[in-house]
Amino acid sequence: MADSPWEPGTSVRLLRARAALLAAIRRFFASRGVLEVETPLLCRRGITDPAIEPLMVTGGASIGAQPRYLQTSPEYAMKRLLAAGSGPIYQLARAFRDGEAGRRHNPEFSLLEWYRPGMDHHQLMAEVAELVCHCLGSRPWQAFSYREVFLQSVAIDPFTASTAALREIARDRFDLGALEGGRDLWLDVLLSHAVEPWLGSRGLCFVYDYPASQAALARTALRDGIEVAERFELYVDGVELANGYHELTDPAEQRRRFERDNQVRQRRGAAPRPIDERLLAALAVGLPDCAGVALGVDRLLMLASGESDIRRVLGFAWDRC
Repeated sequence: MADSPWEPGTSVRLLRARAALLAAIRRFFASRGVLEVETPLLCRRGITDPAIEPLMVTGGASIGAQPRYLQTSPEYAMKRLLAAGSGPIYQLARAFRDGEAGRRHNPEFSLLEWYRPGMDHHQLMAEVAELVCHCLGSRPWQAFSYREVFLQSVAIDPFTASTAALREIARDRFDLGALEGGRDLWLDVLLSHAVEPWLGSRGLCFVYDYPASQAALARTALRDGIEVAERFELYVDGVELANGYHELTDPAEQRRRFERDNQVRQRRGAAPRPIDERLLAALAVGLPDCAGVALGVDRLLMLASGESDIRRVLGFAWDRC
């Protein structure tokens, strides 16, 4: 990596590799008739998700009294396009998340997001695998349910085990200090500390049907009498690469989830976020039955180039801006 702060953190070889990757992605969608779109980076509303913090812009003649939010993903605006009749769309966008920096995170990053009317999350998983193979080369892929990966890697059922049992197995296996929290926290600990390392040796694989409490903007459905979120995540060689949903279209349920997010934020001492009424209005008009996914382009380039630090594939990482 370059030593002088004026220099880019990446090489000319990787700049060319990034350009080739973006061209390959655009060829993939052009061949399928998926429309490329652009949406604003700076909006009046952001997300309410308690686990994701946006960056805000508070000054400037155009900003006014209320801050604007740098988008953590283009999801809301793209759904407004879908409700307006856009048909299948994709976007190569810049996205921003506060406090996320490390070997696989940069507060500003490149995101590929696309939506497929008429598909569910399983059909979209197949297309995501085709896109990744188009970019990285052909390879086999497999899909596991959330329940399967916990049973095979941790030998515990994430849906029927008690919260106390999840906490006990997490504390027995890992040094977690004074960490405390509810059921989703212990599931997340086991997922990140035990399940993801297990997935690391399985190449290209999907995990689907998450707990309903982690649905975010996904539909829910019953599987063997248990409510699950029709959501998936993609891991490639242990790198978390994409997050997709069979999208929720019910505006009332979406409002309840936004309000619940804000209640969680307040319990944690964080400020509530304004709810995006324009997204809810679009859902009320009618979001088509569709599946959508967000895929990290910088991480895809890391996989394509064999780099293990995101700063090596960025022209100018956060500390060089």
